[in-house]
Amino acid sequence: MSISNNISVKITSEFWNNYRQLVAEKVLPYQWSVMADERQYSTPKDPSSGQMSEPTRGHTLRNLEIAAGLKSGHHTGYQFQDSDLYKWLEAVAYTLQYRHDNDLRTLADRLIDLIGMAQDKDGYLVTLFQIDAPKERFRRLRQSHELYTMGHYIEAATAYYRSTGNEKALLIARGMADCIDVHFGPEDGKIHGVDGHPEIEIALPRLYEVTGERRYLRLASFFIHERGQNPDFLDEQFRQGPSGIPVLDDNRFDHAYYQIDKPFTQQESANGHAVRLIYLCIGAAMTGRLTNDASLIQEAQKLWTDIVHRRMYITGQVGSTHQGEAFTYDYDLPNGTMYGESCASVAMAMFARRMLQIDQRSEYADILEKELFNGAISGMSLDGSHFFYVNPLDADPEASRYNPDYAHVLTHRAEWFGCACCPSNIARLVASIDKYIYVVDRHNGMDIIYSHQFIANQTKFDHGIVIKQQSDFPRTGAIRFEIDNPEKAQFSFAIRIPSWSQKRYIVVRDSQPITTKPYQGFVFIEIGPDDDHVSVSLTLDMEPKAMVASSTVRADSYKVAFMRGPQVFCAESVDNDQPLHRYRVTHEALSWPGNEVKTKYQKDLLGGVMTLKVPCELQENTSSNLYESYDSAQESIGSQKSTMTLIPYYAWANRAEGAMSVWLHADL
Repeated sequence: MSISNNISVKITSEFWNNYRQLVAEKVLPYQWSVMADERQYSTPKDPSSGQMSEPTRGHTLRNLEIAAGLKSGHHTGYQFQDSDLYKWLEAVAYTLQYRHDNDLRTLADRLIDLIGMAQDKDGYLVTLFQIDAPKERFRRLRQSHELYTMGHYIEAATAYYRSTGNEKALLIARGMADCIDVHFGPEDGKIHGVDGHPEIEIALPRLYEVTGERRYLRLASFFIHERGQNPDFLDEQFRQGPSGIPVLDDNRFDHAYYQIDKPFTQQESANGHAVRLIYLCIGAAMTGRLTNDASLIQEAQKLWTDIVHRRMYITGQVGSTHQGEAFTYDYDLPNGTMYGESCASVAMAMFARRMLQIDQRSEYADILEKELFNGAISGMSLDGSHFFYVNPLDADPEASRYNPDYAHVLTHRAEWFGCACCPSNIARLVASIDKYIYVVDRHNGMDIIYSHQFIANQTKFDHGIVIKQQSDFPRTGAIRFEIDNPEKAQFSFAIRIPSWSQKRYIVVRDSQPITTKPYQGFVFIEIGPDDDHVSVSLTLDMEPKAMVASSTVRADSYKVAFMRGPQVFCAESVDNDQPLHRYRVTHEALSWPGNEVKTKYQKDLLGGVMTLKVPCELQENTSSNLYESYDSAQESIGSQKSTMTLIPYYAWANRAEGAMSVWLHADL
């Protein structure tokens, strides 16, 4: 017997079904209306500026219509703007798997027809170059995003084909991949180089999984191993002549920014543009697994460790600076000037999923959970029509308005962005959440079903196995699994014990407590031919905890952040009377277990959230002097008992605009 990963998952979680319904009913129609020029919108003038533009239209769909010969004009927007529509199409593909929607299906089919009309006969399709720069195809790879853009379509097409059986979608994708294969590779006469933005390294393995065509997998391996072999390749292309298109001549960044300073397998730390690096790691993990290339897997694991243990925020965000949306150096994690691009959090969730397919370690699932409940969904408003590109852990409208160092930090979500990579990226993650719950693997001749995310669902596996996970997570930590085994299969069922609950948890099988220690963070339950039905309950510790950062993180010294289960909490000025920097968390809130932090579920607040009431002191210096000695200020310094109200981080900036902080001063 062998259980495959081709499983059927129905999400029953109230938390995630609310989001998936939002994607289907609000997010996808809104995003289409923006990209199809059916509405005007205001955007920040660029992704790293909080200044808003006048209402405009982005002409994303119009670019395809021009390339197809249906309209006339020049290309509008960024060189990779086509990819925003492709990620939207991928989100549609996942949505159609859980929601019957004829209108949405018809709209997506028509988009695919248009894409087919716009595609060149040789398979090439990037509208900027087709419309305005046909002689520069594959000659401006540093910033052209050509393989990035076509890669996103290939990803969308594989998902849409799996969902609907649309052969045309897949045929277009194969045409793109074949075009790329004609132009790139180790053979003489082909381009021995890479795209400045990794993505095709993810798309080609996905296309291989659908088609079985190993040529696509070999091409993915070429792109990963070719990266950094000639660090000057992108510069050499640039020196061949000016483009005339400013964004294609951008030369602000060094080789490390593009991960081309050295070969991929020789990279020592997570450097450069955050999304670029993580996409490259995802492609390496996928290609390494499918080709048994241990060097790619080992490098992906090395960079994972550097990101997660030295360069990641408590919410899962990555990218410490707005200069290049990039990593900086170990433990440099500023809270107010950080970047934390939404796409980077989505990418980390995808990276974690692919690492779990290789090695079922709970750390991968812990980080995936952190991204899902914090970093990724914080980029989208609760109404589905406003978005964050940048996700700070400390924000103040005055700082963003008057200090240029904070100009990239919005304290309200935007309707759209000129560089709109994030909105549809969040949509495709939420719509595909059913693919992030289980991994099936085989060890020593035994099938193992790993249940690594606490997202209520009903899932059908091979051999008639049905698992129902029932919970109201993350509101409560009571989780129940009902496992039906009608064909008397023999397998192991593994349940993750999350890092935030390792000290306190209870696992019970059919009324019998399980006391075996976890292995790699999982508790294993053996199910045999005599087990027609098995009930397993898991109780997790949902008490709020005060978290401290390593002393190597300068930005968080003498501060605490609060978590409850996987969720990180924050303070907003809308809930707290005084400026947030005046509050100091007291010892009563710090001890665990048994601290005096009060929890309350508020059904009518922010779609239903748990709130925390944290004991604090409110500090004040009433002196009129800007500075004075401590001795002379004693009479004007005072404090009084108070409390702070905290909400889940993902839900901030959905009410009145104001200040927000995750890390709070504490009486440590």
